[in-house]
Amino acid sequence: MSTANSLTADELGSTAQRERRKRILDATIALASEGGFDAVQMRAVAEQADVALGTLYRYFPSKIHLLVSALGREFEKADAGMRGKPIPGDTAAERVINILKLLSRGLQGDPHLTEALTRAFMFADSSAATEIHRVGMSMTSMLSHAIHPDMAEGAELSEDDVAITKVIGDVWLSALVGWVTGRSSAADTANQIEVAVKLLLRD
Repeated sequence: MSTANSLTADELGSTAQRERRKRILDATIALASEGGFDAVQMRAVAEQADVALGTLYRYFPSKIHLLVSALGREFEKADAGMRGKPIPGDTAAERVINILKLLSRGLQGDPHLTEALTRAFMFADSSAATEIHRVGMSMTSMLSHAIHPDMAEGAELSEDDVAITKVIGDVWLSALVGWVTGRSSAADTANQIEVAVKLLLRD
């Protein structure tokens, strides 16, 4: 696996390059939705995105980088979609549970895509640390917004809040892995998340 990082939209200088990156990620999502992890082959992605294979590798050095970047983009879109909207729930725990249920339902509604993105995140090693960090930052942003809905944009979280969001994110991913691998049902996944969140965010 390559030690290079994926190119983010912010690192691309031209509109054409950013559009090319978007096409690549769109093709990745489409292929994963059709056939899961195994369907996402670099050559197939390049063909569907209408880019040369060499170009694809310059943007994303491996299949794992590509899929984890796609997961990050999905989380960023979800985070942006939640901004400025009230989150149901009278307590921090209720709001976090509602956000995670919303995310889970969205992913479980597209099982092939979820299998691909989750497996890529499971298989990722230190070479994809930057991509993994972006996923974690988006998750932290969503959860912190639920915990502190009135927090000013750009305000810093306390160390305890950062630690709590990381643990909740890890529990959520673990529950999702259980669902993807057939070890637990959607109901089991929701219950595991709810128990963990209530323990961590006791009022």
